[in-house]
Amino acid sequence: MMNDNPILTLLIITATFLAAGIVKGVTGMGLPTLAMGVLGALLSPLAAAGLLLVPSFVTNVWQLLAGPRFAGLVRRLWAMMLAILLGTLIGTAFLAQGRGDVSTLALGALLIAYAAYTLLGRPLRVPSGMEPVLSPLVGLVTGLLAGATGVFVIPAVPYLQALGLEKDDLVQALGLSFTVSTLALAAGLGLHGAFPASDLLLSGLAVLPALAGMALGQLIRRRISPARFRRWFLVCLLLLGAEMLSRSLW
Repeated sequence: MMNDNPILTLLIITATFLAAGIVKGVTGMGLPTLAMGVLGALLSPLAAAGLLLVPSFVTNVWQLLAGPRFAGLVRRLWAMMLAILLGTLIGTAFLAQGRGDVSTLALGALLIAYAAYTLLGRPLRVPSGMEPVLSPLVGLVTGLLAGATGVFVIPAVPYLQALGLEKDDLVQALGLSFTVSTLALAAGLGLHGAFPASDLLLSGLAVLPALAGMALGQLIRRRISPARFRRWFLVCLLLLGAEMLSRSLW
């Protein structure tokens, strides 16, 4: 972390989580993805992952509990959630090693893949008969990538979108997936001794700008097109991922 200039570090963290909260307020997702993308370009991916844990957990629990079908979604998706937990615990072993160059490369590639798929990919549909097989597989891959990079979206988000859930159920299912991923990431980093108390304090402080950003984003959503906002957000993620990928390779 940029300990030589703590005021600048604090300002960057505050601005990042305010912006990430705005994105989540407008689109319903994107807080950990944007936070990891921006902070991962300035700090080590390990430090960035530690900072996002508390604001990600608070905002995702809010999203999870706001929906009407928590119990039903848990019964349907329990195998996927269990696999996310297992995969994340395994993946954090890689992140905790402090291989910043490899983690930055993987994070950049993941941001590009997510942004490109969401911008260009055609909607998919999962046949109901394949769900018991695909759910744990998707969960395991999501967990491994989340543990290694701190980003929870691939392939969980496209998969949940392909299940044909109603809008409210989809938002709540995403909240469930992100909450499990956040808790598993925290547990994995803790088990490897890679989550110092100072990061927990900063992560807790980051909740305030994240919540303020969410409230602001909900106001913005009433005034602009969420689809247009989301498109530009994804373009920015694509460019950010490309910058991280090029920095790692050259």
